[in-house]
Amino acid sequence: MKSGAWAAPLALLLPAVFWLCHAQGWPLWIGGALLLPLAVLQGRRHAWTLALAAAVLGAWALLARNDMPVRLYPVAISFTMLFVFGITLWRTPTMIERFARLRRPELPPEAVAHCRRVTIAWCVFFAFNGAVALWTALAASERVWALYNGGISYGLMGLMFAGEWLLRQRLIRRNESMQGTGKTHA
Repeated sequence: MKSGAWAAPLALLLPAVFWLCHAQGWPLWIGGALLLPLAVLQGRRHAWTLALAAAVLGAWALLARNDMPVRLYPVAISFTMLFVFGITLWRTPTMIERFARLRRPELPPEAVAHCRRVTIAWCVFFAFNGAVALWTALAASERVWALYNGGISYGLMGLMFAGEWLLRQRLIRRNESMQGTGKTHA
């Protein structure tokens, strides 16, 4: 397995492992585990930001002997993703357009506009998710924190992916049918 392939499973498992470790009375092990992404993600574009955030929070948790920095990790991920996606709204192409061009290098103007709207939607999602993750870290129980950050947020992300995919398929079909009739899509 490539080194970067470990990043997603580690991020997905963090809230559940944290909750389990916290229940056993040793949450600081997770602080040490947060240092791992720095090594795992090195050399990956944009991933270094998340790896650095994880390493800083992990070191902080270990040094302070406090689990709050670990609970802030999902907040750091959401706001890092907000920054990474958001900056592409000014430094084009947008993040979603970059992904789209991997599959289809030539995009019509309406597809570029759609990609911009989807990038904005993801920015709104990451801002919302980061705010809820912050609330769960500061005001909710460990159980609520783990439930939201280890399950609900990933479910919401899956709904965003699925909803955008369904909308994109609809737009593609509509565009193809308009091209078949000689009409253009604006």
